[in-house]
Amino acid sequence: MKIINYNLIIVGLLCIFGCNKKETTNQVQKENMANIQVSDYAVTAKGDSIKKYTLTNKNGMTLEVINFGGIITSLTAPDKNGKYEDIVLGFTKPEDYFNGNPYYFGALIGRYGNRIANAKFTLEGKTYDIDKNDGPNSLHGGKEGFHTKFWNIESIKDAKFPTLKLTYTSADGEEGYPGKLSTTVLYTLTDDNALEISYEATTDKATVVNLTQHSYFNLSGNFTKTITDHELQINADKFLPVNETLIPTGEQKAVKGSPFDFTVSKPIGKDINSDDDQLKKGKGYDHNWILNGTGMRSIAKVYHPESGRVMEVLTDEPGVQFYSGNFLDGKFDTKTGGKNEFRTGFCLETQHFPDSPNQSSFPSTELKPGQKYQTKTIYKFSVKK
Repeated sequence: MKIINYNLIIVGLLCIFGCNKKETTNQVQKENMANIQVSDYAVTAKGDSIKKYTLTNKNGMTLEVINFGGIITSLTAPDKNGKYEDIVLGFTKPEDYFNGNPYYFGALIGRYGNRIANAKFTLEGKTYDIDKNDGPNSLHGGKEGFHTKFWNIESIKDAKFPTLKLTYTSADGEEGYPGKLSTTVLYTLTDDNALEISYEATTDKATVVNLTQHSYFNLSGNFTKTITDHELQINADKFLPVNETLIPTGEQKAVKGSPFDFTVSKPIGKDINSDDDQLKKGKGYDHNWILNGTGMRSIAKVYHPESGRVMEVLTDEPGVQFYSGNFLDGKFDTKTGGKNEFRTGFCLETQHFPDSPNQSSFPSTELKPGQKYQTKTIYKFSVKK
């Protein structure tokens, strides 16, 4: 008569499953580490060493990020023939990123993306004066905003896909903003050709925060070509008109019947030169659209007919700033030859509304101690043949 020791069998099975799980985890870690390469990028005028982190997914798509400004210097995507090309604008010389980055190419933006009127706001009865770097206003966190800071970068070993963790702590009073703000940003490159960007922040004093990513896209892969032939659709029935200094007037205006109606896909250039007061003020599109719906959802799609590339944007933010590259002025070389001329790139900056700290009717951007700022945006690439 055989005596079966079920306890030993169970223990053995647990060991097998446990070992397999451990081996799978180890394999994922090894693959992710292999898909993240670190290299020397440049040295600043002050002698600081800048590193470049290159992420690669299983399809061969790549993302390049530097630890200065959390800047995305390159992002490739396939065209209808399977050819991967860089589709984000950037400088050819590293020092141009370090010397102000006047266009904010590829940078993480903080503490406050977009404009704050008259470079001041009042919070809990106290008025704060912040850096005035855009006429009378403050833009993108000030002259020395997050786009000029050194971010600590590390790879996430147990992530499903290649992921970088970027952290930066902004001191109380930096650029005039109250509170010590601890910020974490995750860049993830997935196997379905998506760039996922997750943001978190905490503060030790009441403050305002509105983080975003400022990559300029040109889906043609040729940065000398304008983006007016790209077809854009935005899931928004309203936008925010602006005054002469591009600060929202407070009105929430319906897009229907105006050049700002992208509810149905159309070429960016179709109405961009219309005789419209708002387009004249922005020299084109440089406005915030009030997005339909809430939570994580698809908010925009861009299609480039010649290459077949499609970019879909998903976010949980209430707004997106569509900027048609109106202030690109041809002063710098592009990565594909020629110059970064007028309207050769566009931005879709997911965010809360501009000047929210001064406009009570807008969704609040206030962050208090004990709260956590959290938001996520996804740029997903595909092909339409």
